[in-house]
Amino acid sequence: MEAGTLGALRQAVRGPVVGPEDGGYDEARKVYNGMLDKRPGAVVACRDVVDVRDVVAFARERGVDLAVRGGGHSAPGLGVVDGGITADLAPMRWVRVDPEARTAQAGGGSLLGDLDHATQGFGLAVPTGINSTTGLGGLTLGGGHGYLTRKYGLTLDSLVAADVVLADGSLVTASEDAHEDLFWALRGGGGNFGVVTSFTYRLHPVDTVGFGVTVWPVERTREVLGWYREFMPRAAEDVYGFCTVMAVPPGPPFPEELYGRKMCGVVWCHTGEAARTEAVLGDAVAGAREAGRPAFHFSTPMPYVEMQRLFDELLPAGLQWYWRGAFFDRVPDEALDVHLRFGEALPTGLSTMHLYPVDGAAGRVGRADTAWSYRDALWSGVFAGIDPDPANARAVREWCVAYWEALHPYSMGGSYVNFLGEGEGEGEDRVRATYRDNYDRLARVKRRYDPDNVFHVTQNVRPAPPGK
Repeated sequence: MEAGTLGALRQAVRGPVVGPEDGGYDEARKVYNGMLDKRPGAVVACRDVVDVRDVVAFARERGVDLAVRGGGHSAPGLGVVDGGITADLAPMRWVRVDPEARTAQAGGGSLLGDLDHATQGFGLAVPTGINSTTGLGGLTLGGGHGYLTRKYGLTLDSLVAADVVLADGSLVTASEDAHEDLFWALRGGGGNFGVVTSFTYRLHPVDTVGFGVTVWPVERTREVLGWYREFMPRAAEDVYGFCTVMAVPPGPPFPEELYGRKMCGVVWCHTGEAARTEAVLGDAVAGAREAGRPAFHFSTPMPYVEMQRLFDELLPAGLQWYWRGAFFDRVPDEALDVHLRFGEALPTGLSTMHLYPVDGAAGRVGRADTAWSYRDALWSGVFAGIDPDPANARAVREWCVAYWEALHPYSMGGSYVNFLGEGEGEGEDRVRATYRDNYDRLARVKRRYDPDNVFHVTQNVRPAPPGK
């Protein structure tokens, strides 16, 4: 970006603008995934809605690529763009709770932990993800699933309104009663349609939950998954468990003799009566007879806000990440063999596979009611190659891609949009597969609200051609 352009941008906004020659540039452009090294022409810390409007107008009028960063957790780094402008929403980080109406409004730069902290003070929550440092905006716009999904649905199912700066600079509020087509698209369609400066959510009663973890030696993966695929869809919606292959991290609650060992297991959340957690989860594990006795089983009541922070220290910002995702409505016997093979071949201590349940309340919404089309899925899977050492970036990527490719024939074809990666095999066809029959409708909404594709630094839905 030329010096004159950078100077004009500084004049256009109130928030600080950091360019490549400024101190703090490397910190300003940093995102969660340490594998990425993108160099934007400018990073603008947007202090308010007017800053957002001005940045959008500046990028549109000058033909500069524009990226929008909330929490910066996007695996392909869609919050930054080489040579363009990053609109950083981090200064817009706030939450207001109305406990009587059971609603919460959050700024576009808020993190999951901000929302959890504010709502848990009133014994309420929104179903979100499983890492408190994740950006609330990207999670919500992509869909959002986690421990409360089977009981209360996806994050987008609790969204009741969104304030959006559009490509033409106007500010609108989208809801079931206004800009209904935009509201439909925002719920799963990602950041394709504008910059959401605030979200309003419906809240649900959640306080103390039951946390649990059960692991078996990785060589029992076939038996564990064979039991899990039958158990989880039939379990009460108070019971949530994601299945994983993993290396046991050092630290509690695991015993020292298991540190670093490859395991297959289930991470549990029980939202029923806290006093019954141990019995409910114990009965669940007792049903896994073919898998044999677990190497370790632990459960305890825990404040929900604490459970949401359990992975924060294990997975800090700056690690090397490569991931891909897939939806599944079945786990056939052939897939069990794939999971066993790649579980035994985990390339690093942090690399992992998770199968997240997305049935229950999430599955009772029609597939055309929101942009998220996989309401018939039972699991959202993610294959994540992770390591702190850049020297291992190739190894974790190759393991991830090979694992995904081996399971793709048994998948439903598409992926949770927030689990799409980048590079070969993760282009427009994968975006179309993610939205299935909803893609053409999304493209028409895109044409109405962003006909020039200003918001293209996304998992992009292109505007529909005229007449389509």
